Amino acid sequence: MTARAPHPLADAPAQPLIGFGQVRHTRLRPARNAFVYPTYFLLLPLRALHRAGSTTLAHNRWGALSFHDRDHGDGRDNALEWLDALLQSEGITDADGEAWLHCYPRVLGFTFKPVSLWYCHRADGSLRAIVAEVNNTFGERHCYLLDAPAFGAELRADKVFHVSPFNTLAGGYRFRFMVTPGCTRTVVRIDYDDDAGALLQTSVSGALEPLTAASARRALWRHPAMTLGVIARIHWQALRLWFKRVRFVRKPAPPELFVTR
Repeated sequence: MTARAPHPLADAPAQPLIGFGQVRHTRLRPARNAFVYPTYFLLLPLRALHRAGSTTLAHNRWGALSFHDRDHGDGRDNALEWLDALLQSEGITDADGEAWLHCYPRVLGFTFKPVSLWYCHRADGSLRAIVAEVNNTFGERHCYLLDAPAFGAELRADKVFHVSPFNTLAGGYRFRFMVTPGCTRTVVRIDYDDDAGALLQTSVSGALEPLTAASARRALWRHPAMTLGVIARIHWQALRLWFKRVRFVRKPAPPELFVTR
């Protein structure tokens, strides 16, 4: 029997991490539009966090930089219960190892999380599934479940959830997740192809380090209003596309199912 390969996160200490890096986004057509923004994000071992707590992260309580379970899933106070129920309902019963969550924090009590990624491991440290939890600016949420993923491999999912008013629901996503040995850097690529081919190329990357009082202060000092900045930049880029006469797409009804397999 072939041993399963552990995901690099399996070797990382079970402590909250913070990543400092960049968001890149390129639209290829009908008008090219590209931007790069500095950013930071959290990478959290949720099972360890719920079990032992953290001295460096404000968890389910107010803090200048904090994490609240109810910002995810169905809004309950323990997002792990929601995640485990979701996986069970999809027939995934062996993701009982650590669940690492790549997400934006709350900053000064405000949050908006365009996409959060749940890396769900087996007890032996191998990666069992990834849940991409997507929020749009209309207050809606949808999850793409990537079953049996492989680190560094391209994964695909049909697009069913409306995000941008300048894209239809045609086509699908191509995902690729990379974490360096030692868990010092992560890169997430999410590209979108419609019926005519490649349309959007996006990535979030950053150097990882333990979340400490010093690294949290550095994040807040560099980006004191990050959440508001994310929302403002989304609308600014939408305005740029409108000026470039990219066709506006009327919002369709949300998908009937909360999870796309």
